[in-house]
Amino acid sequence: MISIDVVFNAIKSGFFNDQFRAFTIEEARKVNDYHKSIPFYKETPLISLRELSTYWGISNIFVKDESFRFGLNSFKLLGGSYAIGKLLSSKLKLDCLDFNKIMQERDRIKNLVLTSATDGNHGRGVAWTAEQFGLKSVIYMPKGSAVERIKNIEKHGAKVIVTDLNYDDTIKIVRKDAKKNGWIIVQDTAWEDYEEIPLWIMQGYLTLVYECYCELAKENIVPSHVFLQAGVGAFAGAAAAFFYQVYGDKCKIIIIEPEAAPCLYESIKKGTPQKISGELNTIMAGLACGEVNPIGWEILKNVTSAFIKCKDYLSANGMRILSNPLKNDKRVISGESGAVSIGVLDYLLNSVELKNIKNNLNFSKDTKVLVFSTEGATDYENFEKIIWYGKHYDPNY
Repeated sequence: MISIDVVFNAIKSGFFNDQFRAFTIEEARKVNDYHKSIPFYKETPLISLRELSTYWGISNIFVKDESFRFGLNSFKLLGGSYAIGKLLSSKLKLDCLDFNKIMQERDRIKNLVLTSATDGNHGRGVAWTAEQFGLKSVIYMPKGSAVERIKNIEKHGAKVIVTDLNYDDTIKIVRKDAKKNGWIIVQDTAWEDYEEIPLWIMQGYLTLVYECYCELAKENIVPSHVFLQAGVGAFAGAAAAFFYQVYGDKCKIIIIEPEAAPCLYESIKKGTPQKISGELNTIMAGLACGEVNPIGWEILKNVTSAFIKCKDYLSANGMRILSNPLKNDKRVISGESGAVSIGVLDYLLNSVELKNIKNNLNFSKDTKVLVFSTEGATDYENFEKIIWYGKHYDPNY
């Protein structure tokens, strides 16, 4: 049984349109400067898994470990904090974007209420940022959200409402309630007449890709392959735009989604944005999205080499591989949405039946892969079941 499906991007053009101009290296520096103004900022580690690379017959694997980001166990805070910073700076009419200047003026905006839909990580970032600035936040979560993720958001003073709907339908509730109550939506996907804040969120993610770029540049390293997991495609779109502009065609960009929620995979197959409906049941809660971010889609269709949808057990395999390193490699504690790229890479490199796909993607002994462990163990109960007790495995192994 083949556990992934791959679509090579037949409409890739490399066309540099207006969407890309928000994700240049100059913009990335500005975003990074804002995050550096937050007292809790610290660059997250970029880990080289040399032993694993040798074992798999390639040159190197670099893992950006976002479990250390602001102590919140996920990269998502970067997007929400930057967008909220831009929003508040505009409302306060500040002459520059700086966390501390907003803090000094926060009494002037204390009646604002922020709201968002989330599987956990984005909502926690919004709630954390609202807490710093003394704002209220109301966070909506889809059916089946992990109790630990709910409690982590509530720790930051947010009111959490768990719906009986999937993620995309939960967003519709947010839009309705925000309009009724005069709240400000901080959402990482866009729709008609709601594009500015989603764009700012996407720009916020530039900090982690800029950190990677700077670290690799010290050794004159250019990755040959970048794996980007995608939900709505906000992070993937921002990262793809940045990497395409700095590396061009030297680097293949590959998108990964869960089999249960492959909205980008289906969109590239048909050439237009597609909606996936239903339960969207996957262990990769952060990727359980059925509708594409239109900003991300415009970028990804132009620069991505391939789109992959995969079975959940590959994500679990990735978690186990990262948690049990070879020899001198460092351990990476990665959650379900964070480890999927390593699980897919393992399958691509080591499955005989995928030899043609591996060749078409130009894997060789010189391959240098960059992946993003976008979250740590944000649902520790499930993490323990996967790592300790082998939950979610290949039934044909």
